[in-house]
Amino acid sequence: MDQSQNGANGALQPYTADVGSLRVARIYAEALLNAAAKEHQADAVFEELDSLVREVFPADPTFEAFLASSAISREQKARVLRSLFGGRASELFLNFLLVLNNHDRLDLLRPIREAARELRDQRANRMRVWVRSAVPLADDQRERLKSQLQEQFHQEPILETRVDPDLLGGLVVQVGDWVYDGSVRTQLETIQNQLIARSSHEIQSRRDRFSS
Repeated sequence: MDQSQNGANGALQPYTADVGSLRVARIYAEALLNAAAKEHQADAVFEELDSLVREVFPADPTFEAFLASSAISREQKARVLRSLFGGRASELFLNFLLVLNNHDRLDLLRPIREAARELRDQRANRMRVWVRSAVPLADDQRERLKSQLQEQFHQEPILETRVDPDLLGGLVVQVGDWVYDGSVRTQLETIQNQLIARSSHEIQSRRDRFSS
């Protein structure tokens, strides 16, 4: 399973929030997945959450702002949630949204979705891999990269790809805190830094020679 993005808007980049919010989001995400698993609906409920964050919110930013707004009462939000999702979403997912509303946590839907995805990956022994390349990767390149990553990390890699022409060539691969940078741009910068360091060393050597 691969997910790719050939633009540069960063929509697939990990969601960032303050540490406290991320901790709370993880608690809610785990509670949702556990409740869904008991009903044998884990995949379906996650797809509902994923669709809301990845499809509905980008298509209607005012709806996301409405849910996150502290100026709108819980009662108003609950009416809208029931109107929009009642009979369309699963009862479990609707109840989850209402619980978030009761605790003024609807603004955490994005980090909750991110935390839920990470938990699902962990439970399935999968890992998310962020890949930036100067040009789109061919199918054989994807498979070769996945094979190398699986051999190194002993987990199934899920590629999240993005084209970045600024790299000039090569690719950058990130798994958690581990980063491999094989881009031409970085190689050129490394060579440039080495040349600068060598020139500085030679200048200093000449100074030392003349001053002795």
